[in-house]
Amino acid sequence: MNIILLGSGRVATQLGQALHKAGASFLQVYSRTQDHAAKLAAKLNCESISDSSKLRLDADLYILSVTDDALPALAQQLSLKDRLVVHTSGSTPMSVLEPASNKIGVFYPLQTFSHEKEVDFSVIPLIIESNNPESLILLKDFAAKLSTKVLELDSAQRLILHVAAVFACNFSNHMYAIAQELLATRQLDFDLIRPLIAETAAKVHFNLPIEVQTGPAIRNDKLTIQKHLDSLKDQPQLQEIYRLLSQSIVNLR
Repeated sequence: MNIILLGSGRVATQLGQALHKAGASFLQVYSRTQDHAAKLAAKLNCESISDSSKLRLDADLYILSVTDDALPALAQQLSLKDRLVVHTSGSTPMSVLEPASNKIGVFYPLQTFSHEKEVDFSVIPLIIESNNPESLILLKDFAAKLSTKVLELDSAQRLILHVAAVFACNFSNHMYAIAQELLATRQLDFDLIRPLIAETAAKVHFNLPIEVQTGPAIRNDKLTIQKHLDSLKDQPQLQEIYRLLSQSIVNLR
């Protein structure tokens, strides 16, 4: 399969490299920044371009892996007729690609990515969707070359999945950042709570989160909760976050 990859960010880089290792052939990498396109294209052994008008029209698959905000404008620039065009967004409806082609779809990897650290795609859920039955079969077969977990979801289901992912990943990481700042105010090292973070994450590999919830809120330990709130009296924003999260946990009891 000949692929053109539009994008050079973290998702594009990791997905491109994984597909290349799986035997996919890339024709071009497009990015608005030529240096970024060239860096990724060198890894995928293909041409780099920074002008969308120079896209080749003979690829089997066009993967748009750009920011959600950039997707509508990029789709408007493309005229690919009956070529299969997909995006990799978790929250953007498939219909955003309708200006680009009459064969559209989604190829969304449910994972957090960095530029340099490679991930094991075999365990990453790949979420697919298409408006064309033949294209859907192609995407299923294509995804199966990378992952053992391929799911067909519509745009509404994928949006809720993305919201859940933000709670589980992005918000959790932000909680770590808050913890880091709180520790730093008393010259305490973040390493002190790394084992706690690791054990918390390990538990949900074998249990549902609601079953292993710990802490003062699940016990409705009002005395401890108030002590914590008092310790945050000079940081009203954190007080409110603590209060809201604690009440949410109490509501689960």
